[in-house]
Amino acid sequence: MSYLTVSSADLMARVKRIAGQVGAVERSLIAGASCAEILHRVAAVRGAVNGLLDEIIAEHLEAHVSRSGLTDEERCDGAEELLAVIRRYSK
Repeated sequence: MSYLTVSSADLMARVKRIAGQVGAVERSLIAGASCAEILHRVAAVRGAVNGLLDEIIAEHLEAHVSRSGLTDEERCDGAEELLAVIRRYSK
């Protein structure tokens, strides 16, 4: 099931920013930065990934669970997919 109303360009921009943040973590580790600096960078990555996840979850809910015109089976499939992701993420 793929359907996002958010522009792919917007999502890709988020992903590129996250990649840049991960690169900054790597450079900090290589440079021997302080633990506090590295933790700060990792926390920023986590926040950015969570923001991306939130955006995609919201889009999924709108497109595959709550959109009018969906069959009961389509709603059930959309809810099951989302539940699987949430369970994986919460481990």
